[in-house]
Amino acid sequence: MKRTCWMKTLLVMIGIGMLFPIPVAGAEGDGESVVTSINGLDTVWVLLGAFLVFFMQAGFGMVEAGFIRAKNACNILTKNFLDYCTASIMFFLVGYAFMFGEGNSILGWSGFALAADELTGLVPGCPKNLPIWAFWLFQAAFCGAAATIVAGAMAERMKFQAYLLYTIMISAVVYPIIGHWVWNDAGWLKQMGFADFAGSTVVHATGGWAAFIGASLLGARIGRYDGRPKAIAGHSIPLASLGVFILWFGWFGFNPGSTLGVTGQESLIGLVAINTNLSAAAGAISAMVVVWLLYGKPDLSMTMNGALAGLVAITAPCAFVQPWAALVIGAIGGVIVVFGVAFMDKIRVDDPVGAVPVHGMNGLWGTLAVGLFATDSGLFYTGSASQLGVQALGVFACAGFSLVAMGTVFFLIKKTVGLRVSKDEELRGLDIGEHGMEAYAGFQVFSTV
Repeated sequence: MKRTCWMKTLLVMIGIGMLFPIPVAGAEGDGESVVTSINGLDTVWVLLGAFLVFFMQAGFGMVEAGFIRAKNACNILTKNFLDYCTASIMFFLVGYAFMFGEGNSILGWSGFALAADELTGLVPGCPKNLPIWAFWLFQAAFCGAAATIVAGAMAERMKFQAYLLYTIMISAVVYPIIGHWVWNDAGWLKQMGFADFAGSTVVHATGGWAAFIGASLLGARIGRYDGRPKAIAGHSIPLASLGVFILWFGWFGFNPGSTLGVTGQESLIGLVAINTNLSAAAGAISAMVVVWLLYGKPDLSMTMNGALAGLVAITAPCAFVQPWAALVIGAIGGVIVVFGVAFMDKIRVDDPVGAVPVHGMNGLWGTLAVGLFATDSGLFYTGSASQLGVQALGVFACAGFSLVAMGTVFFLIKKTVGLRVSKDEELRGLDIGEHGMEAYAGFQVFSTV
C-alpha cells in the first residue's frame, strides 16, 4: 500500500513538473546570468511533432513506391531512407547554423554542430521554452521532408550516387538559407513581414522547385513522350493510398507542432489542426470532381494528390485563417494539382508522382493565400494588398533561389558523376542495376535453355 501511494505521489510530481516551467541557468557573461525557462509540456509537444514529421518519411516512401513500377520500388525506398539520414547529419553539422545561427539577413554563421555560445552557453536560434535537442530534432525532420520531395519527380532513372550528392547540398545549404530568410528573426523576408507558418514555401516549394529543375535536366523516362504523352501506371495504388494516409496523419505534427509549444496556445493549436484537416479534404474532393469532369472517371491517384495539395497549400496560412478559408484554399489546391499535372505533360517534364504540382505549385499558392485570407492582414479582410505583395516577393525570391541553386548543383552532378542511369539499366529496373536486389523477389521467370 505504501509503495502504491509513493508511486502515485511521484507521478503527480512529474505531471506538475511538466505543466510548469523549469528554470535553467546558463553560463554567466558580462556580469549577468542568462536564464531560460524550459517548459516540460512544450518540450513533449514539440518532440511529438518531430516524431510525426519523421513518420512522414514512410508516407513519402509509400506514395512514391506505389506510383512507380515494381522494378524501381527498392531504389526509391532506399533514396527516401538515405535522404533522411544524410539530411540529419548535414543539418547537424552546418544546416542549423546557416538557418538559425546569428549572422546577417542572408545567412547565419554560428551554432555549427550545435556549438553553444561561449558567453551565454546557449545555442543560437532556439526558443527559450525548449531545449535545443528538441528544437533541433523538429527542424531536422522538416529538412528531411524538403529533401525527400525530389525523389519522386526524378524517380526511375536517376543514379543513386547523384541523388546522395543532391541531398547533401539541399540539406546543408539551400534549404537552410531559405529557412534563414523566412524563420530567422534576422532574415530579410522575416523583417519584411513575410508569413509562412509551417513551410509551404520554406519546405514544400523549396523541394518542389528543386524537383522541377532536376526533372527538367534529367529528362523523361524512356517511352513517356514518344508521340503523345503515355501514362506509365504505378505498380501499387493500395501502397500509395497508405502513404497518403500516413502523410495526412503526419501533417498533424507538421502544422500544429509548428506552434513550438502548448502553454497558452491551446486555441491556436486547435485552429491549425482543423484548418489542416479541412483543406486536405477539400483538396481531395475538388481534384476528384475536376478530373471526373475532364476525363470521365473519378481517378483515385489524382484524388490522393488533391489531398496532398490541400495539405501543402494550408501549411503556410493554417495559423492565420478561419476554417471557411481553409476549405477554399484546399479546394483551389485540388484544382491546381489537376491542371498542374496536365501542364507538366504539355511542357514534357516527366514527374512520375506529381511532386511539382503538389509541392511547388501549391506551395506557391498556399503562401500567396496568406495575403488574401489572413484575418489580420489579408486583402479580403483589410482591403490592403501590402501583405499579398510581401508574400509574392517572398515566394518568387525563394523559388528563384531554389531553381538557380539546385539547377547549378544538378548541372555539376550531370557533368561529373552523371545524373542518369544507362538505357539498359533503366529498362531492366534500378533495383537490380543500382542495388542488386528486388523489392518483390521470387517472381522472375528463368529460362531452362
